[in-house]
Amino acid sequence: MEMKLVAEAADETAYEGDGGGYYSWSTSKSPLLKDSKLGAGKLLLHPLGFALPHYADSSKFGYVLQGVCTVGLVAPNSTEETVVVIKKGDVIPLPSGVVSWWFNGGETDMTIVFIGETTKAQIPGQFTYFFMAGVLGILRGFQSDVVAKVFGLSNKEAEDIATSQPDALIVKLKDGIEFPNASEDVKEKLYGAIDTPEPEAGVVVKGGGIINSLTEKDFPMLVGMGLSARFVRLKGKAILAPTYVADGSVQSIYVAKGSGRIQVVGGDGTPSFDDEVGEGELMVVPQFFAVTVIADEFGMELFSITNTSKPVFEQLAGKVSVWKALSPVVLQSALNISPQLDKIFRSKNTESLMIIPPRS
Repeated sequence: MEMKLVAEAADETAYEGDGGGYYSWSTSKSPLLKDSKLGAGKLLLHPLGFALPHYADSSKFGYVLQGVCTVGLVAPNSTEETVVVIKKGDVIPLPSGVVSWWFNGGETDMTIVFIGETTKAQIPGQFTYFFMAGVLGILRGFQSDVVAKVFGLSNKEAEDIATSQPDALIVKLKDGIEFPNASEDVKEKLYGAIDTPEPEAGVVVKGGGIINSLTEKDFPMLVGMGLSARFVRLKGKAILAPTYVADGSVQSIYVAKGSGRIQVVGGDGTPSFDDEVGEGELMVVPQFFAVTVIADEFGMELFSITNTSKPVFEQLAGKVSVWKALSPVVLQSALNISPQLDKIFRSKNTESLMIIPPRS
């Protein structure tokens, strides 16, 4: 069956209001999300925007594209709320079933993109949210006399608790409200910076860009989530060298900034995707397909997830590539090339080539 690879911007509006909006990628426009059991959405909070407490049927990463956000988290069977403050360039893992709320106490918009897996989701390829309050709130669905008996309230009190919030997903709060500060003495790492300055990056290529990864080594909780994240910043005209995920995981790549060209090659030796991509677009790279990215003259930034907590990226260029490992007679026979060309080719694969700077 032919797979249709596409790069699309979020095309569905789940909610828009004074406090902000929530947008998602539909499986009709991005069918590989459903086939690969991945999902994606984007939350926009205007100043004083408050996303009501909720939990989801899917585990995911949130990557902050702009602004600052205060986030409250309550794990299952926990009696304590943990509060963190995240900013542009931070990533936060969100296991399914964890209750969270989101508040923009800053003076500018906050935007965060969510990408994750939908293996156990009600609808493959989509995140389904369950709200604790508002017109979609869980308590609102129960009869007021049941709520009254459960909590020991009067029917009037139960009715007020269940129905007083007239909004749905996002509320704009009044100026002057003070939300909790970040929690102190948090034992477990709950978020981290993935878009870092060059000196702090995991991989730095002078004149080319950086690569940062977050795996189960950085966040032990990712083992249960089955996810990992990667951030790539390419300078103008730089190339992210061809790779594939050798463990059979699926990548979902989001263009966080800038534009460029993505090329994907499958098992038939022809391009499965070869097109320009721009800021805000998302694409899914199928299992074992090789992918490379070429930034335009202004550079680009990519945030991606793989549906494993410990991905194995196989390089197709450089000193750790298969070309370097193969014996000369095998390489010459496979490519049908002369020993002289084999020698030249090998000499070009003696260094790390994860990112190739623009060649003069």
